[in-house]
Amino acid sequence: MVEGPSGYWLSIESVSEADKQIAKNSPVLTSHANVANVYPESLGYRIKRVLLGKPYVTEQLSGERLNRAIALGVLAPDCISSSAYGTEQILTQMTPYIGLAAFAMVVPIMFVIIGVLFVVTTSYLDVIKYYTTAGGSYVVARDNFGPKIAQIAAVALLIDYIVTVAVQCSAGTAALTSAVPGLVHYTLWITIAIVVILIYGNLRGLREAGSYFALPTYFYILMLSSTIIIGYYKKFTGTLHMIPQPLNSALVQGHLGQKGSGLLMGLAFITLMRAYANGGSSLTGLEAISNGVASFRRPESPNARKTLVWMASILAFLLLGTTLIASWTHALPYAIGTPTVVSQEVLDIFGSHGLGHYIFYVVQLATVLILYTGGNTSFNGFPFLANYVATDKYLPRQLTKRGHRLAFSNGILLLGAVSLTLIIVFNAQVNGLIALYAIGVFTGFTLAGAGMVARHLRERSGRWRFGVAMNAVSASVTAVVVLVFLVAKFKEGAWIIALVGPLMYVALIRLNKQYVREDKAFEAVSGRFATMRIRMNRVVIFVDNYDLATERALLYCVSLNAYSLRAVHFDIDPIVTKRLERSWGSPGTASANITLETVECDDRRVDRAALELVADVVRDPEVFCMVILPRRGFVSRLQRLLHDRTADAIAGAVMHVPRTAATIVPYRAVRKRLAEGDVQESPVGDEVVRGGLREDAHLEADLKLAERSSGAAPIGGLLERQHVEIAGRVRAMAINHEGEGHELRCVIADNTGSVTLVFQGRSNIPGIERGTRLLVRGTVTSLRREAVILNPQYEIVAAPPSDE
Repeated sequence: MVEGPSGYWLSIESVSEADKQIAKNSPVLTSHANVANVYPESLGYRIKRVLLGKPYVTEQLSGERLNRAIALGVLAPDCISSSAYGTEQILTQMTPYIGLAAFAMVVPIMFVIIGVLFVVTTSYLDVIKYYTTAGGSYVVARDNFGPKIAQIAAVALLIDYIVTVAVQCSAGTAALTSAVPGLVHYTLWITIAIVVILIYGNLRGLREAGSYFALPTYFYILMLSSTIIIGYYKKFTGTLHMIPQPLNSALVQGHLGQKGSGLLMGLAFITLMRAYANGGSSLTGLEAISNGVASFRRPESPNARKTLVWMASILAFLLLGTTLIASWTHALPYAIGTPTVVSQEVLDIFGSHGLGHYIFYVVQLATVLILYTGGNTSFNGFPFLANYVATDKYLPRQLTKRGHRLAFSNGILLLGAVSLTLIIVFNAQVNGLIALYAIGVFTGFTLAGAGMVARHLRERSGRWRFGVAMNAVSASVTAVVVLVFLVAKFKEGAWIIALVGPLMYVALIRLNKQYVREDKAFEAVSGRFATMRIRMNRVVIFVDNYDLATERALLYCVSLNAYSLRAVHFDIDPIVTKRLERSWGSPGTASANITLETVECDDRRVDRAALELVADVVRDPEVFCMVILPRRGFVSRLQRLLHDRTADAIAGAVMHVPRTAATIVPYRAVRKRLAEGDVQESPVGDEVVRGGLREDAHLEADLKLAERSSGAAPIGGLLERQHVEIAGRVRAMAINHEGEGHELRCVIADNTGSVTLVFQGRSNIPGIERGTRLLVRGTVTSLRREAVILNPQYEIVAAPPSDE
């Protein structure tokens, strides 16, 4: 009697004679196969494991959510670190033309930039209110304008992430060489090394969550804020001095301009726009909170919005502070980018002697750390964005695959390669790279604002009029900024973005069209190619010589019970052909009752000859052809070089013939070392060696299970009809609908073996899912030649982790 959803019912399970025989004579096979000798780990994987460490299991994707304090430190480095070079980038455009008068212009320009910061922040507060999943402006554009328009945001953000790595790491090296001038000649190599370290660290699975990445942010905020506050104090007490002017040859463009007349003091309007565009790069990274809303503790939206307000306020304070102190001290930018304007301010405020000199190095250390950490934020954002775009079928699907340590390895490698190229081309100079910066992120700002306008106009709920007005202003202002960037910085490098951006967009659209065509061609629709008019199966086996691999493949062919069986040899070498004919048909072999067919192959293209022969076999529309290919398995890579891969070539060719399938039947040998020291290779037997041990994950749930199940028996050692208590993890689940009833089948495994739990009359058990840790009691039996425990008692020890 079995309890079902509608009461009790009688279950009669027929037991085959094979099951009865297993029950009488054999232990059940629950232990894992020992594949270490048959298929050892490749050299490449062993090297990867040494370099990257033990692989993470998929279950470890569920991480802890961030509180507001940690989230600010984790998500803000890219944004807040721009205060280290924002003011300097404005000055680089003006000092060669109007000299020291630039310090009178830099403050108004910075106020305009802070105004844009306020507008964009207000817009993103609205975005975060409605969109609590990662993706930022890409998701907003996709939701409101469709996937094709969203690809504009995708291209813009992908470019921005790439340039961010180059700019942040180059700026970090500039801050480092400002503290240690002797390293100036190694700027390029230091920057390259930092990017390589970031690539390596992220491939190892560095997570953006955690206080580890928050420390540099708060360290920098503390040190630079202290510098600004002390600078204000010295200014108001009259103890803040101007910095001595360096040689003109060391300055940007090798000279210092002179003040002119008029409102702009002689500064050309286009130069003013270039200065504004450079300063606008200070707002990059503002979208980081929106992209990381899903990582906040619940309620996500309110927590993320408060964090965004704090981040924008801190950025505004730091930008305004460094700008005002620069205008008071006349810290001029240098042509080689070092010493930086901020480093000059710090040295002027704290002095170059005694304790002040040590404080200078501490502030520079904080600046270096946050700039490099800001570069690392792109290694979190780019792979995830590429994953979203690839999931929407606008980028190659390889970008959706997680690697050895659960990171999107292909995205990390792609980002690293392109950013390294930029760094090398621009010689790690921030002044050159800055022209490529900000266009992408401001395009994202524009699409986010426009998307929210469309949403409010469509839904018209709540304070929708205010939402429309606020986001329309943000979209308009940021669109104007993008145009200013393109026009003002066109000759300095913005032309690269203007050229590459549209090309990338066209490429994404074409990739999507290809994926759509493929999906449409292979779509399984009821009634469309649902049946095959196959009345007979013909088997063709291609043989080259007669050995154990061929013998094994022939035995497999006989077991298929096909309508016809043809053994075909292509005559390329008459000597080989005659040797095969002499060996064929010997009594007691699988070839004794099979006719060998020798076919000429004049041009020696075996794969082409095989394709033509198979195509002739399936001329009858009711015939399906199974191609069998014997192949020797190789022990070492040297053997692969010593033998060709004819079987693979034939399989690749015949796959183009309709109603055809190719099966490679391998026969491997293992290498053994004899007592005399000689090496011998012996064929592998049919038996799969048991007793293999699988690696434990040692997650929190596993430790809890181990503590609860100290007396449990190892699954790999179970015996027939044994009442056992076992513990393990649910690895697989299936619902069997055979017959009138149904049953839930769960495979539970530990590091020694696995066994199937069968819950008859059940299709779902609350709490049991893949990843659940169970303590199980029941009797082991054999069902359909499989070890099972029918209707066991169970205890849920630990549920799989989730983000709930």
